[in-house]
Amino acid sequence: MKLRIIVFSVLVLSFLTAYNKFDNPEYIDIQDLRKMYSSGDTSKWPKAQLDASIDKSKFQDIGVLPEVTYPDYNPYSKEKADLGKILFFDPRLSVSGQIACASCHNPELGWTDNLTRSFGHDRQTGKRNSMTIMNSAFAKTLFWDGRASSLEDQAQFPIGDALEMNEKLTIAVDKIALIKGYQPLFKAAFGDDKVSLQRIQYAIATFERTIVSPKTKFDQFVSGKSDALTDQQLSGLHLFRTKAQCINCHNTPYFSDNQFHNDGQTLFGTKNEDFGRYNVTKDMKDIGKFRTPTLREVVNTRPWMHHGHFPTLLDVVELYNLGNPSPIQKKYLGTARDTLIPKPDPLLKKLNLNKEEINDLLAFIETLSTPRGRIIIPTMPK
Repeated sequence: MKLRIIVFSVLVLSFLTAYNKFDNPEYIDIQDLRKMYSSGDTSKWPKAQLDASIDKSKFQDIGVLPEVTYPDYNPYSKEKADLGKILFFDPRLSVSGQIACASCHNPELGWTDNLTRSFGHDRQTGKRNSMTIMNSAFAKTLFWDGRASSLEDQAQFPIGDALEMNEKLTIAVDKIALIKGYQPLFKAAFGDDKVSLQRIQYAIATFERTIVSPKTKFDQFVSGKSDALTDQQLSGLHLFRTKAQCINCHNTPYFSDNQFHNDGQTLFGTKNEDFGRYNVTKDMKDIGKFRTPTLREVVNTRPWMHHGHFPTLLDVVELYNLGNPSPIQKKYLGTARDTLIPKPDPLLKKLNLNKEEINDLLAFIETLSTPRGRIIIPTMPK
């Protein structure tokens, strides 16, 4: 009797395996996937399952980050990056003398602050979660709403923001200019010791472009180290580019399309309502759209989403797995706010991922992060 049960079990397993291989066109054996993805040749990868709305001619697949390029108007120099690092950690750019860029972008916290929303001047709370500056050299616009067109442009916003550093830009520049210890640093970086807002912006931006992830397990794997990922992580990688549909927005080696999408998290009609990109463009089509964040180092940048309301990555994956079933704001239909009701991106659809697939996907996402690093905090000039 036991022998019959064993034989029957073997036959069932054989049938299921045969079904996977021959009757399911999407099935690829895990060892074949390992050879494809770790080949070092993306042309050998399985085809990404892209939504019909994605422009295939402009699509760029995930991969290893390229070398950082610096703009012609602000080329790299070690002296400029060193100056930018000091300015990044200098709280004297704020009106209170207590808040620096590093207050919200702590290198030991994934270059964020791991708070739902950051504290600023007088312990006021901002409206959004602090984004990491790691790999920001590859971002085409900055902030969740893309209001800054470059890292140079971005550097001035926190200084003058009443909720952040709350300092007048001209006064911030004057304070730095009065610090004698800065004079040789500006001269080394720019040729003379003149202090200006533009030079402060350029130095900070140069430093920020140096903050790049070390090679991740994912990078090592797709570069040829075939044992860098476990079978579970590899399965998650394949799901990422196929059934889970993550690749539609989290593409390119930066793991972000640098575009804006309404992910259904506008929180319309609540005290946390945020129209995102619309606040910058005033284009009705941009209501509720936010910049796609990079997934590199995402494990280290908790909590997640622009409002910081998601304490685990499982929460985020489950949201997208359900197609983000945000309720229709019926009470606003026919009112003055009717036209402002956000329309979630059509990319949001039920994914029907089972528990095992969700765990595989989360296991892969973890391979995009590296152990938290430490950085030597510079001594402030006097």
